[in-house]
Amino acid sequence: MDFSEIWAIFGPGVAGAVFGAGWWFWVDAVVCSAVKISFLHYLPGIFASLAALMFNCVRKEDIDYSPYDEGEWRLKLWLFIAYVVSFVSLAASVGLLIQDALEKSGPSAWTGVAGVLQCVCVLISGLVYWSSHSES
Repeated sequence: MDFSEIWAIFGPGVAGAVFGAGWWFWVDAVVCSAVKISFLHYLPGIFASLAALMFNCVRKEDIDYSPYDEGEWRLKLWLFIAYVVSFVSLAASVGLLIQDALEKSGPSAWTGVAGVLQCVCVLISGLVYWSSHSES
């Protein structure tokens, strides 16, 4: 067995574990928070999960890097939108981290750190799962 076959077997499990760890950070921060967490703080993780789902709707075999193929622009546009959603969710979580660290009456800084860790883990899991699909 070479590495690509092993990665195709264990990659989805690794991706699921990283995804679960990301959401575990967030659930821990919400449960341990002394103040009520607004719904705005949930949105970066939700959109990061949506971006991971968008990544995994495209199979690697469907992407052809030929500049002359007409059908490929839809897949490339879909992946571009997925990347934009993922980076916007990551930027929003960093913004909420900064906001939480500066406000004394808001959630603790751990809530912001957990939001950033959640987005990073969810996006890494989406990319790990997408890369673990072996080409047929």
